Amino acid sequence: MTSALRPLLLCATALILASCGAPQRESQLARPAEPALKVMERIALSARDCWFRAKDPAFAGYSMAPELDSHSGRPRFLIVPARNPGGLPLLVVEGQGTPARIQTFGPLLNGPQGRRIAADVARWQAGTRSCDNA
Repeated sequence: MTSALRPLLLCATALILASCGAPQRESQLARPAEPALKVMERIALSARDCWFRAKDPAFAGYSMAPELDSHSGRPRFLIVPARNPGGLPLLVVEGQGTPARIQTFGPLLNGPQGRRIAADVARWQAGTRSCDNA
Protein backbone atom coordinates (compact mmCIF):
# COMPACT_ATOMS: atom_id res chain seq x y z
CA MET A 1 0.00 0.00 0.00
CA THR A 2 1.34 3.40 -0.90
CA SER A 3 1.87 6.00 1.78
CA ALA A 4 -0.59 8.35 -0.01
CA LEU A 5 -3.47 5.87 0.30
CA ARG A 6 -2.84 4.97 3.94
CA PRO A 7 -4.38 8.20 5.47
CA LEU A 8 -7.38 7.89 3.14
CA LEU A 9 -7.92 4.25 4.12
CA LEU A 10 -7.62 5.09 7.84
CA CYS A 11 -10.10 7.92 7.46
CA ALA A 12 -12.60 5.70 5.59
CA THR A 13 -12.28 2.99 8.25
CA ALA A 14 -12.89 5.52 11.01
CA LEU A 15 -16.02 6.82 9.25
CA ILE A 16 -17.41 3.31 8.80
CA LEU A 17 -16.80 2.41 12.45
CA ALA A 18 -18.28 5.69 13.66
CA SER A 19 -21.42 5.26 11.57
CA CYS A 20 -21.94 1.74 12.93
CA GLY A 21 -21.69 2.82 16.56
CA ALA A 22 -23.60 6.11 16.51
CA PRO A 23 -27.21 4.87 16.43
CA GLN A 24 -26.64 2.45 19.30
CA ARG A 25 -25.25 5.15 21.61
CA GLU A 26 -28.07 7.51 20.69
CA SER A 27 -30.77 4.95 21.48
CA GLN A 28 -29.16 4.16 24.84
CA LEU A 29 -28.98 7.82 25.83
CA ALA A 30 -32.29 8.99 24.41
CA ARG A 31 -35.30 8.82 26.76
CA PRO A 32 -38.67 10.09 25.66
CA ALA A 33 -39.74 13.25 27.44
CA GLU A 34 -42.84 12.56 29.48
CA PRO A 35 -45.45 15.31 29.88
CA ALA A 36 -46.35 16.51 33.36
CA LEU A 37 -49.81 14.91 33.34
CA LYS A 38 -48.45 11.41 32.67
CA VAL A 39 -45.78 11.72 35.35
CA MET A 40 -48.21 13.22 37.87
CA GLU A 41 -50.70 10.42 37.24
CA ARG A 42 -47.99 7.88 38.08
CA ILE A 43 -46.91 9.81 41.19
CA ALA A 44 -50.50 10.29 42.39
CA LEU A 45 -51.40 6.62 41.92
CA SER A 46 -48.23 5.57 43.73
CA ALA A 47 -48.87 7.99 46.61
CA ARG A 48 -52.45 6.73 46.90
CA ASP A 49 -51.37 3.08 46.91
CA CYS A 50 -48.25 3.40 49.07
CA TRP A 51 -49.30 6.06 51.56
CA PHE A 52 -53.07 5.71 51.92
CA ARG A 53 -54.34 2.32 50.69
CA ALA A 54 -51.44 0.61 52.44
CA LYS A 55 -52.55 2.39 55.64
CA ASP A 56 -49.08 3.81 56.24
CA PRO A 57 -49.08 5.21 59.81
CA ALA A 58 -47.06 8.26 58.71
CA PHE A 59 -50.07 9.39 56.65
CA ALA A 60 -52.89 8.23 58.94
CA GLY A 61 -54.07 11.75 59.81
CA TYR A 62 -54.18 12.95 56.21
CA SER A 63 -56.18 12.52 53.04
CA MET A 64 -55.33 13.06 49.40
CA ALA A 65 -57.04 15.48 47.05
CA PRO A 66 -56.02 14.87 43.42
CA GLU A 67 -56.32 17.78 41.00
CA LEU A 68 -54.83 16.20 37.90
CA ASP A 69 -57.40 17.57 35.46
CA SER A 70 -55.97 21.07 35.56
CA HIS A 71 -56.72 23.65 32.91
CA SER A 72 -53.68 25.61 34.06
CA GLY A 73 -51.32 22.94 32.72
CA ARG A 74 -50.13 22.18 36.25
CA PRO A 75 -51.58 18.86 37.39
CA ARG A 76 -51.17 18.35 41.11
CA PHE A 77 -52.39 16.62 44.20
CA LEU A 78 -52.73 17.90 47.73
CA ILE A 79 -52.31 16.22 51.09
CA VAL A 80 -54.73 17.76 53.56
CA PRO A 81 -55.78 17.04 57.15
CA ALA A 82 -58.24 14.13 57.16
CA ARG A 83 -60.55 15.98 59.57
CA ASN A 84 -60.50 19.16 57.50
CA PRO A 85 -60.39 18.25 53.77
CA GLY A 86 -61.15 21.86 52.84
CA GLY A 87 -58.30 23.18 54.95
CA LEU A 88 -54.93 24.42 53.83
CA PRO A 89 -52.84 21.75 52.11
CA LEU A 90 -49.92 20.38 54.10
CA LEU A 91 -48.22 19.06 50.96
CA VAL A 92 -48.54 19.99 47.29
CA VAL A 93 -46.98 17.89 44.55
CA GLU A 94 -47.26 19.68 41.22
CA GLY A 95 -45.94 19.11 37.72
CA GLN A 96 -45.62 21.19 34.59
CA GLY A 97 -44.15 21.04 31.12
CA THR A 98 -42.60 18.43 28.86
CA PRO A 99 -40.33 17.02 30.08
CA ALA A 100 -42.15 17.14 33.39
CA ARG A 101 -40.74 19.32 36.13
CA ILE A 102 -42.08 18.23 39.51
CA GLN A 103 -42.21 20.49 42.54
CA THR A 104 -43.14 19.64 46.10
CA PHE A 105 -43.85 22.16 48.80
CA GLY A 106 -45.65 22.48 52.10
CA PRO A 107 -45.03 22.03 55.81
CA LEU A 108 -44.99 18.21 55.67
CA LEU A 109 -41.61 18.45 53.94
CA ASN A 110 -40.17 20.03 57.09
CA GLY A 111 -41.54 17.29 59.33
CA PRO A 112 -40.26 13.81 60.11
CA GLN A 113 -41.57 12.37 56.84
CA GLY A 114 -40.02 15.10 54.65
CA ARG A 115 -37.02 13.06 53.46
CA ARG A 116 -39.20 10.09 52.74
CA ILE A 117 -41.72 12.14 50.76
CA ALA A 118 -38.91 13.60 48.65
CA ALA A 119 -37.39 10.15 48.05
CA ASP A 120 -40.75 8.58 47.18
CA VAL A 121 -41.68 11.36 44.74
CA ALA A 122 -38.25 11.24 43.08
CA ARG A 123 -38.49 7.44 42.69
CA TRP A 124 -41.99 7.62 41.24
CA GLN A 125 -41.02 10.48 38.94
CA ALA A 126 -38.18 8.32 37.60
CA GLY A 127 -40.70 5.71 36.48
CA THR A 128 -41.16 3.13 39.21
CA ARG A 129 -44.35 2.53 41.19
CA SER A 130 -42.76 0.63 44.07
CA CYS A 131 -43.47 1.39 47.71
CA ASP A 132 -40.27 1.63 49.71
CA ASN A 133 -41.09 2.40 53.32
CA ALA A 134 -37.56 1.76 54.57
